[in-house]
Amino acid sequence: MPFISSKVNIAMTKEQKETIRKKLGENISIIPGKTEDWLMVEIADNCDLYFRGDEKLPTAFIEVKVFGEIKDIAAGKMTEIISGIYEKELKIKQNRIYIKYEEVEKWGWNGTNF
Repeated sequence: MPFISSKVNIAMTKEQKETIRKKLGENISIIPGKTEDWLMVEIADNCDLYFRGDEKLPTAFIEVKVFGEIKDIAAGKMTEIISGIYEKELKIKQNRIYIKYEEVEKWGWNGTNF
């Protein structure tokens, strides 16, 4: 049950959103036990994001939430991959990207909790 949410302060095309969604799906399995079959993705563009007091440079805030544990090695690899995706597809420099990881103990789906 992974969920990846991203906010960027630039406008995105439908094609860019689809490319990012696809690449996130292809790489979610880096986190053991997680697959694209259960991945939910949110991509919000044109957000008001200020980093170091500046809103003019392209910036991204990304959250990766999973049911259960994320090993440090998997989180490190995901950070490398996600940063690379956003830099390549949106020209957001990696030093303007924050990525937050959250391990969720309770996760509801289909009228019940895991």
